[in-house]
Order: sequence, then C-alpha cells, then structure tokens
Amino acid sequence: MKRAPADPFAEVRKATDRHRAQHGCGAYPYDNGPLLGALAAATNARRILELGTALGYTALSFAYGAPDSTVDSIERDPEHVQLARDNIAAAGLDHRIAVHEGEFTKVLPTLDPGYDLAFFDGHTPVPALHTTLRNLLRTGGMLITANLNHGGSADAVSRALFEGKRWRSALVDEQGETAISVKL
Repeated sequence: MKRAPADPFAEVRKATDRHRAQHGCGAYPYDNGPLLGALAAATNARRILELGTALGYTALSFAYGAPDSTVDSIERDPEHVQLARDNIAAAGLDHRIAVHEGEFTKVLPTLDPGYDLAFFDGHTPVPALHTTLRNLLRTGGMLITANLNHGGSADAVSRALFEGKRWRSALVDEQGETAISVKL
C-alpha cells in the first residue's frame, strides 16, 4: 500500500493553488514539499537559497526539514512576498526564513556564497541564473532544479546539469521536470 508522506504545510500549498486561481498568476507550488524537507535534512543544510517563493510553501518545507538552517527566498511579486511572510510568521519560522523582494538577477549579487542547498522553481530555468546559483553553492552543495521540461532555455540548463563535468545529476521524476544536482 502506497502511503503519502505527511505534509505539515499542506494548507499553505492549498492556499497557493486557491490564490493562483483567483489572482491569475503563475504561483504554482512545488508538488512535494516533504521531499524537499527530506533533501534538506539529508544534506544537513545550514544555508538554503530558493528562487521563487510564491506563498512560502517550499521555504517552509526546507526550514522544517533542516531545523538548524536559514533560508533566503527570492520573490518578485509584492503581493506574494507579503502573503509568504504572513504564512512564514504564522508557522513561527520568520526568524529563520528571509523573503527578499525583487528580481533574481538583482537580489542574487547581494547574497554571500557558501549555500549548502539551492532550489530553482521560478518559471523556466535560464543558463545565466544557473551559473549564478552554482557560484553561490559550496562545492558538494545540492541544486534542485524544477521546470526542466519547459523547453527553450530549460533545455540548455538540463544539458549543463547532465554533461558530467560540473554537476552530478539525476532526475527525480519520469516527466523530466526536476533534477537533483551536486556541485563538483
């Protein structure tokens, strides 16, 4: 019998789906927060970087999985930033999760390198952002990339992740949407 893992933030995920339907935006929550929490725990992550906060579901999942971590999450939509901050505060994790408002390309240069884990879930992946993420990760750090099946620039990112010289990568799902990569 297949059993679904417990998801302590399922209500935030559902609220994100409701918000997207009402707002008409692209706030799609990653569909497996417990997996992200388990990966954060497995890597013993202390510093986590997330691109694409939406309403805070995955940031909460990472912080829950790695209780000694801090999470920097970047979101450009001001309404999403406020809703995420509210959800994070309601969960009592606002002392560990910082939601940075702005474009990825503007916020990333303000962050210090040395992240243990990074997560890209901000629309279609682009090579320049992934190069920046690589530079912010420590050697041996983990990058989780969603939306690799979007085509276009996502194809170039996927090729870079699987070429074998800079990353050790594996797909998480049969649809080729998400890869887990370790920085070599």
